[in-house]
Amino acid sequence: MTTRYRVEYALKVSHRRDQLIEWIKGLLAVPFVLHSQPTVTYLEDSANLAAVAAGTHQRYTEIFRDVEELLRDHINHERDASPGKSKLKHLVPSVGSFYTPLYLEDAFKYQDNHRFISRRRFVAPSFNDIRLILNSAQLLGLVRSSGVGLVTFDGDVTLYDDGACLTSDNPSIPRLLRLLHQDRKVGIVTAAGYTEAEKYYARLKGLLDAVHDSPSLTPSQREGLVVMGGESNFLFRYDHVSPYRLVYVPRDQWLLPEMTAWNDSDITALLDIAESSLRACVKNLNLPATVLRKDRAVGVSPPPGTKISREQLEETVLVVQNTVERSAVGSRLPFCAFNGGNDVFVDIGDKSWGVRACQQYFGGIERTRTLHVGDQFLSAGANDFKARLACTTAWIASPAETVQLLDELAEVEG
Repeated sequence: MTTRYRVEYALKVSHRRDQLIEWIKGLLAVPFVLHSQPTVTYLEDSANLAAVAAGTHQRYTEIFRDVEELLRDHINHERDASPGKSKLKHLVPSVGSFYTPLYLEDAFKYQDNHRFISRRRFVAPSFNDIRLILNSAQLLGLVRSSGVGLVTFDGDVTLYDDGACLTSDNPSIPRLLRLLHQDRKVGIVTAAGYTEAEKYYARLKGLLDAVHDSPSLTPSQREGLVVMGGESNFLFRYDHVSPYRLVYVPRDQWLLPEMTAWNDSDITALLDIAESSLRACVKNLNLPATVLRKDRAVGVSPPPGTKISREQLEETVLVVQNTVERSAVGSRLPFCAFNGGNDVFVDIGDKSWGVRACQQYFGGIERTRTLHVGDQFLSAGANDFKARLACTTAWIASPAETVQLLDELAEVEG
């Protein structure tokens, strides 16, 4: 008999949580309970408080050191062509691949110095604490191994607020210019599937104008900026002459060899199945939305001023994803079904293909030298999730965190 607990676990835990983060969170719960010593007031012996914090810090550090060793063993097993046999894989079956070492001990010390995790006595280490520690560990892994050659970004909620634009006063712009000044490549890999440069210019005007007007960027550094639209379907490169600062790059100049096998009949068939499923959801859930069919995508979107509930969006994503996955064409053609915050879309391909295409376009930048920054890394309905197949990733929760991450990268590099 299916219990309510099993139903809630299937619906919430399996696609709403990251199992590695939850596992680490569980490990840290024990020393928190044993060492935090919560009291009624903070007005007590400061020496005792410092001693408690130091002891808690030591225990947390030991745990992150042990997890770091497990991750190193996991990476070695994958490198030696024996994936699935690491101890970590048995403890966290859903754990994926890592392309650089993760310096979790040093990352924890860095974040503890900023977030004072060890000094908290009533609030245990949280999901967000661990997420940010993993981000720091990823940065350290990149910098200490092969360095950063390409940084790709999601758009909404990563560089700017959901549904907003990248305006000239956005604090991420000087950080992105800094990456270009350092001869690094920058890609914006977005779900927005426009086929015209003018529409991307409207969304990214602040950055594109800043690159155009910069007196210190060289022509080759400016050309280090690209926009990949529709997850992995439309590539635009920076162009200093175009009034929209971007020009379309023909597919034959950037398609991966595997992508050339995606034929039009399969694309049409997959989008037909997705559209039928979306229309069924609109009817069954009484969604206040219309179906939109594009060149390589199909979705449902409400009229301006109308909101669709999170539960309805997630139900629609899971229904459509399951329907397409079970189809014949869905087993041979990659796709991405995702929750866009107030809409649901299905795109041909996904961000792993988009990031890999950017790597190839810039001459074959290795995944060990690539960082993708995004806000959606849950296992379903989140279009940044698949980027983990292409490179190291950083999971942020707001544009402000993106700014902090880029400043941290500069700090780590010294």
